[in-house]
Amino acid sequence: MEIETVKQQVCDRVDELAGELIDASHQIHAHPELNFEETFAHGLLTDMLERHGLAPTRHAYDIETAFDAVAGKSGPTIAVLCEYDALPGIGHACGHNIIATAGLGAGLAAAAVADAAGGRVRIMGTPAEEGGGGKVRMARAGAFDGVDAAMMVHPADADLVAMDCIAIQELIVAYEGKAAHAAAAPWDGRNALDAAVLGYMNIAALRQHIRPNERLHGIFTRAGDKPNIVPSATEMDWYVRSGTISSLQPLKQRVLACLESAATACGCTMSHQWVDNTYADMIDNGPMVQAYAINAGRLGRTVLDPVTSGRHVVGSTDMGNISYLVPSIHPMIKVAPDGVPIHSVDFARWAASAEGDLAVLDGAKAMAMTVIDLWLSPAVLAQTQAVFAERPTGVDVL
Repeated sequence: MEIETVKQQVCDRVDELAGELIDASHQIHAHPELNFEETFAHGLLTDMLERHGLAPTRHAYDIETAFDAVAGKSGPTIAVLCEYDALPGIGHACGHNIIATAGLGAGLAAAAVADAAGGRVRIMGTPAEEGGGGKVRMARAGAFDGVDAAMMVHPADADLVAMDCIAIQELIVAYEGKAAHAAAAPWDGRNALDAAVLGYMNIAALRQHIRPNERLHGIFTRAGDKPNIVPSATEMDWYVRSGTISSLQPLKQRVLACLESAATACGCTMSHQWVDNTYADMIDNGPMVQAYAINAGRLGRTVLDPVTSGRHVVGSTDMGNISYLVPSIHPMIKVAPDGVPIHSVDFARWAASAEGDLAVLDGAKAMAMTVIDLWLSPAVLAQTQAVFAERPTGVDVL
């Protein structure tokens, strides 16, 4: 088949679906749901898949809000991923309503030509990106076995070939001390809040001596009951981030040393838990990125390289783990004016704007055309696989 003809067909199909996709984006935006609670979005998206002739597997991989649908009988299998969870308090301030519907649109458009083009497309609903590690859980259950490449698109304040995705793991810390009356007999107490505060300050000092691509940030989730009672129990929630999943490991040990020494200083004890589902750094596949950028250019979007343009969006995602398993991309698509950061109230508003709607359609078209490149251009697929073979190996991302 003529590749340019097929690309036009998938773009036309997205235009036919435009009203439904935008309506679905707005509905998801109006019903924000947290990690693994995305029942509304799950039902809406799977109903749309079924309405357009696919047979989605609902509640896939033993995850209540995951789904998977397949079109095409043979050929390279390309997965298009949909995210649809929101953030506490600020809703869709990461624009996952756009990710979900751009992914759905790309998948449905590719599905319409899959048999004729000789390829297979997987439309995968991946819940709980905002800390729950839905993609990691799905990968452990075999969701990405047999997948030749995977892609998604993420909203931002710029069109970028990639996000600066760094590795992250969450740490829960608890201090145990001894309660006492803070006025009558403070000497009988062992202050767990003092331990938490000292631990926080130790990490604040550590921040002077970590790498530019490393981040440490935490909050107090329990800090005592009343001022006149020496706090006997406190808890903290920390995010530890580093450039790669490998460099994350020694930083984790430095953080623990800061927190444990505070317990010793205050005569308290400390327990900790590294929360499951470490997020890896993202390995963006160069040939796939180039294909996506060219296809987005056909739509009037100039997709910038963060390195040469100086435009950066820094964060963490469980798509990083998938990029170690299959060739993957995670480009950013502009929905907001320059300088409006993701995870902000302002960005949440832009995620349901006319610019957000355009990103749904352009994201769907650019990804669908990239799927076509992987199906119908043997050179693109071969280059994609060759570059993927050069990734770091022996790294545990599951």
